Amino acid sequence: MKRVVIIEDDMLLAMVEERLLTKLGYEVIGKAASGSKGLKLIRELKPDIVLTDHHLLDDMSGLDVVKALRAENNAVPVLFLSGESSSELREKVFSYDCVDCLFKPVTMETLKKPLKEASMLASEIEMYAA
Repeated sequence: MKRVVIIEDDMLLAMVEERLLTKLGYEVIGKAASGSKGLKLIRELKPDIVLTDHHLLDDMSGLDVVKALRAENNAVPVLFLSGESSSELREKVFSYDCVDCLFKPVTMETLKKPLKEASMLASEIEMYAA
């Protein structure tokens, strides 16, 4: 079972996302509403996958979280969520090697394939680290 950290400023959406992930067979090991707390959780818990929203409670966006992770050479697979569907945001997201950029609201169907890709990447990272 792959372990996931959710970074989402809307607590209701975070609960929905957690339920979807659990139904799909993933374990949510931590949730944060701000980028700085999310980054701290990721560093402490070392999840297999990160699910992050773009707009967060503090001065760090989801993109800032991903930038910080990549600057630390942390290749954890990231699924990026946003209510904004601009091509400019998508380009930025993919420039930081995110698995996918999903637009809210997400459903079990929209999460299945990207989560499977993220799981495969997580397994590859795990294999190379061993």
